[in-house]
Parts: sequence; C-alpha cells; structure tokens
Amino acid sequence: MNRNDLKQLALVRLKEARVLLNTSNYDGAYYLCGYVIECGLKACIAKKTRRYDFPNRNTVNESYTHDLTKLVKIAGLVLELDKEMKNTPAFKTNWSIIKDWSEASRYKKYSEKESVDLYSAVADKKHGAMKWLKLHW
Repeated sequence: MNRNDLKQLALVRLKEARVLLNTSNYDGAYYLCGYVIECGLKACIAKKTRRYDFPNRNTVNESYTHDLTKLVKIAGLVLELDKEMKNTPAFKTNWSIIKDWSEASRYKKYSEKESVDLYSAVADKKHGAMKWLKLHW
C-alpha cells in the first residue's frame, strides 16, 4: 500500500460512512469515520518517506497503530495541528470530537447524533479534518 492508495482509501471510507449514515447504520458510520482519519494520517506518514530510503524501523513499527494522536506525532504534524486548533476554533471543536475515536469503536453502539457529529467533524468543507489532512498528504 502506498501514499496514493491511502489517500484513495480515505476518500472511499468517507463515502461509505455517508452511505451508512443515510441508511441509519450509525455504528458502522462512526467506525468508518475514524478510519478516514487514520488512512489520511498514514498517507501523511508515507509522504515523509523518501524514495529509495530505507525507512526507520521505529517509525515503521509505530505507524502500525490505530491511535490517531500517535499517528499525528509520527506524521510530524503536532505543531501544524496545534496551530490550526489555535487559529480556527471550529477546527478545534471538530478535532476534539475526532481524537476520541478508537478502533475499539467497532464493538460499541453509537447514536445518530454521535455518528453525525463525527462525520461532520471529518467531512466539514470549511473546518473538517479531511480538508486539513489534504493540505499535508
């Protein structure tokens, strides 16, 4: 899987999440929204990998996580994320919703509001996480 694959996968998962929301499948929509961000962050990590360089073992091993906070750090985006949250209150609100996602969400039930809130935090055209990620991937 390469950077372009991860970018495309993020976009596909976002479409799938919207379909699930539209059919009242809130648990699955919530779950997939987190994977949208995970794939986007992994595309950012892949961007940092220079062609023909042998990747750092720690970076590779640490990248095999679903923890969004860790992925932001591995992608080298902590300062960018902090800056965006400081400058854009709506983005900060959205990220505060997103950061709590976990792959363990696949075992939980979510309300319509929780799912719509997470989807909106990811997909918002002005201040959503996808817009921000696209600047960095």
